[in-house]
Amino acid sequence: MAGIMIVEDDISMREMLTEAFTRRKYKIIVAGNGHEALSKFKSSLISLVITDILMPDEDGLKVIMKLKEMNPGLKIIAISGGGKAGPGNYLSLAKALGANEIFTKPFHLKALIDKTEELLRSEQSR
Repeated sequence: MAGIMIVEDDISMREMLTEAFTRRKYKIIVAGNGHEALSKFKSSLISLVITDILMPDEDGLKVIMKLKEMNPGLKIIAISGGGKAGPGNYLSLAKALGANEIFTKPFHLKALIDKTEELLRSEQSR
């Protein structure tokens, strides 16, 4: 089964995502910020990363850039509520930096799960 890394500083969001994907039998690696994500990342174990954008330490935009340097084919989904600036600017930057999909918080969990599974299927069919 594919490995998914969840990078999210909000504990309740991180736990909700972890539980949802664990129920679907995915191997989950969690990180509470970008720095932790980069130190835990092992491309052989991770097929897809779901990352928040606004986080302490390394933000999600830096995480996307660094992960794409390490593994250009890595599938990435960026999520953000956008803070004071609103999510649009951050998410469009995330897309430009290599995120395959973007979701604005709050989002429908089923939509995120469906898109994740679609991206993982496209990875397996390569």
